[in-house]
Amino acid sequence: MKIHAKEYRVLGQRDPMIYGHFIEHFHRQIYGGVYDPGNPLSDEDGLRTDVLSAMRKIHVPILRWPGGCFVSSYHWKDGVGEERVPLFDKAWRVEEPNTFGTDEYIQMCRKIGCEPYICTNAGTGTAEEMSDWVEYCNLENEGQYAKQRIANGYEEPHKVKYWSIGNENYGWWEIGAKDEKEWGRLTLEAAKMMKHVDPCTELSAAALTDIDWNVNLLKNCGQFLDWISIHEYWDPIHETNDGADYDACMAYTADIGHSVRKVKGLLEAFGLEKKIRIAFDEWNLRQWYHPKVHCIEQGVTKEEYVVPRDDNDINSQYTMADAVFTASFLSMCNRNCDIVGMANFAPIVNTRGCIYTYPDGIVLRSTYHVFDLYVNYLGDIVLDTWQEEVPVKQMKRIDGEIVEVEQLDVLVTAFSDHAGYAVAAINKSADEELSFTLELDAAGTVTVDYICGDSTEAYNDVDHDGVVIQHKELGIFESGMMITLPPHSVNVIRIGVEEV
Repeated sequence: MKIHAKEYRVLGQRDPMIYGHFIEHFHRQIYGGVYDPGNPLSDEDGLRTDVLSAMRKIHVPILRWPGGCFVSSYHWKDGVGEERVPLFDKAWRVEEPNTFGTDEYIQMCRKIGCEPYICTNAGTGTAEEMSDWVEYCNLENEGQYAKQRIANGYEEPHKVKYWSIGNENYGWWEIGAKDEKEWGRLTLEAAKMMKHVDPCTELSAAALTDIDWNVNLLKNCGQFLDWISIHEYWDPIHETNDGADYDACMAYTADIGHSVRKVKGLLEAFGLEKKIRIAFDEWNLRQWYHPKVHCIEQGVTKEEYVVPRDDNDINSQYTMADAVFTASFLSMCNRNCDIVGMANFAPIVNTRGCIYTYPDGIVLRSTYHVFDLYVNYLGDIVLDTWQEEVPVKQMKRIDGEIVEVEQLDVLVTAFSDHAGYAVAAINKSADEELSFTLELDAAGTVTVDYICGDSTEAYNDVDHDGVVIQHKELGIFESGMMITLPPHSVNVIRIGVEEV
């Protein structure tokens, strides 16, 4: 196999926000996850310091909150101030204590060093309620909501730049679902009011690859939008928690960018591809496990629909399959840096997240190390690459469809602020090493940082580190150098770059 790249053939500069994350009021993501007052590992604001440190290590650039399905019946005013009353969360059918609200979220973002990204209630909420939230966060002192924020102890505005109108409001499962025409009108009115409060906000709106939905959205509201939001989970196991095996997960990577391609085509048809970018603001390989909630026949007892959610946190589920898929998705976002400006891994803590919490510490799952490699080792300038003789294998998806999957995925990057190259190379083969020659005009020492584990089923758990970043040196680079990748591995090859 041969991989070719030239420094002058540049696809673009990726936005660091493609390495974003998401957190929702679901199961242990907030309460008992990142927010755990009384735990010895928590700070004076109840935030887990070990979790914050792990987030900072991967330089989380943006964090979407509070949902997710949760937000479509969430009223932000219940979660600010001294008097907070617990309410019933109709999306997930549990009590929401409202002790973690807007101000606590902003505090968390400031401690991480990331941009806040608030998703608004477009289910049971109104355009006015959404714009009131912008008032609370962004106005200096005008009006009742800015004054309320000041009275709550926050003299300076929170300055939240990124806002999303709604979450999956196209889906029948969503509280307050809408049809295409309803959605076009609501987003228009919400966007007008939110921009009237703060013209510097950047707005997104819930969308999918459906033509009718997006046509109504863009016709009505395209002039006000900066982003269009899409979501995708590939492994449909929310009722079973019976995850696809390694080969089936690799089959999902065969056309991992199909949603981006379709939405980009619609934006181009409207002439909006230079104005509106894609925010892939909720994604993961595997759907969250929440049986008997997003269905017609609801669970009756908590043993049916709440207790099973604990099974999301069986750490042995998160293997090299999840890591290799995650790397494939991030490489796709890099290649589409002209249109994809944000992506949010869902979620960051617990459930299917890359960080797992327990009372005495955290576990960094396999996917965490992928973000570590891509954020801390790759460059920001994406080069065009072309390849010869990459092996293809037929693989079966969980629905039985047979697809052809290229076994090697290579992304070549350079750096805007210093010399050198960094190459993300993914070997999807379960059991075979893959070797390729890299045709690149570069010089200097070659190092490889990688994860692979001792099998496709390698995982991390409390007192068990099956997947860790390993390092090796390959000597001095010459164009045409042969590089060999272990099976089921994610690798970042750095050429002429000082060690991080």
